[in-house]
Amino acid sequence: MKNINIKLVCLVALLALGSCKKDFLQQTNPDANTITNAFRTENDVLLAVNGCYALLRSGNTIGEGSDLWTDQRSDDTGTNDNQSNAGEPFAFNNFSLIPTNSYLYTHWQNMYNVISNCNIVLSNIDKVTFAKPATKQQYKAEAEFIRALIYFHMVREWGDVPLVTKQLTSTADVTANTFRSPQAAVYAQIVTDLKDAVNSPLPATQAAGTIGRISLAAANTLLGQVYLTMATTLDAANKTANLNSALTSLTAAYNAKTFANLSDIPYTDIFDVTKKSTCPELIWQIVNIQGDPIYSSSIAANNQAKGETINSQKSSTSVGNNVTHDLVNDYEANDPRMAFSIKYANDATVKDWFVTKFRDASSGAGKNGYGGNDWILMRYADVILMLAEVNMNLGNNTAAIQYIDMVRARAGMPAYEVSSLDPVYSSKYPSLKLAILHERRVELAFEHHRLFDLLRTFTTDELVAYFHSKNQADFGSALLSNFTTKDRFYPIPFNETKLDPIKMYQNPGY
Repeated sequence: MKNINIKLVCLVALLALGSCKKDFLQQTNPDANTITNAFRTENDVLLAVNGCYALLRSGNTIGEGSDLWTDQRSDDTGTNDNQSNAGEPFAFNNFSLIPTNSYLYTHWQNMYNVISNCNIVLSNIDKVTFAKPATKQQYKAEAEFIRALIYFHMVREWGDVPLVTKQLTSTADVTANTFRSPQAAVYAQIVTDLKDAVNSPLPATQAAGTIGRISLAAANTLLGQVYLTMATTLDAANKTANLNSALTSLTAAYNAKTFANLSDIPYTDIFDVTKKSTCPELIWQIVNIQGDPIYSSSIAANNQAKGETINSQKSSTSVGNNVTHDLVNDYEANDPRMAFSIKYANDATVKDWFVTKFRDASSGAGKNGYGGNDWILMRYADVILMLAEVNMNLGNNTAAIQYIDMVRARAGMPAYEVSSLDPVYSSKYPSLKLAILHERRVELAFEHHRLFDLLRTFTTDELVAYFHSKNQADFGSALLSNFTTKDRFYPIPFNETKLDPIKMYQNPGY
């Protein structure tokens, strides 16, 4: 648990205060005064909050490169080349993770680094005098939102996790907080943080000059998703109450939209690097700078397969981001989202499907592949499909179908009631629940939603049966038979359980 709050490298980079410091898991913390003295002006707080945002860029947290913990853990993508098969990354989509996996431990560390820095902001913000109270409220809301977001990811990935909401300043503090808190307590804190955010003076939506910063629309979107997840995975006694709360929050997010109809926004516009600052479907994104060696996007180039040029001018020597045949087969005939999102690479050493959804083959990105793609964290099609899911769970199928049809109409696909009469469609998606899950899969493919959608849709036993019912031939080298009830959660990293095997107990099956 030593990584909850002791990586001051992040804080120093976050505040741009100078050279790196060593860890402070020691009896005397030489950096304590540095942290305290760092918060003197409004701008100091702004820099600290900006640093919290910056940590989200990493593939080790929730940035564009974080598919190892999300999509590759689902049934959408994987790493099936021989080199990866021999290494730790392959364990994620092969469902063969062990507690000593170094990639998983790095993910855990980096997620707690974000939480740590949010806690530092929130523990020190009251030391600063603000000219306008609203400014302080906004910065506080941003830090609380980011902390809630990271805890939301962690509680879904690991279940019970250490819950820390203050700056830890000593070895005794760290030791006292080295224990896993129940999921219910973690969710309660997430809701508390997000309620603060939705009641703060945040802007209604992201606008020119604030692209990349959270808004009330983003806060309501996340709070709605949290309530929906609690209703379907956590608290059966309060399921209806949580669903109604989800409906309220998601409706508030939906009502904040600045467009009339989803069908007015072409699907391709969402991912067009020339429209990323103006596309009204985008609620929140991580901003990248085209052509910049450090702050550009690499997703277009990294996804591209050998012999292809559709994504980037950068030449590829790999298979790119491999797509499972299970997902390829899940697209309906003539769905234009398939043609835009994936392509078959016919290179002699590839001959497989790869991701084309994120593209920047422009001269601005150049042959180095310094793309301008922003990483989209929230958009309205997601909100609309969550509203379909909430209404379906509340028994209001008429409203649920109206929402799913908004997304299908934009894609040029038949209405749900029409498609449900098609024997092929109805055999694959015999219930509205499975139809919504399918629509989320093809609409939001590779946007790192699929794992969490599966965990929210199925009980653990249902999820095991779901994976085992699939065709092994559609998953390459990854063995579906490895998926068992243990794979509902990740293992707690060994370096954390060894700190206190009782309080940092391991998840079942590991």
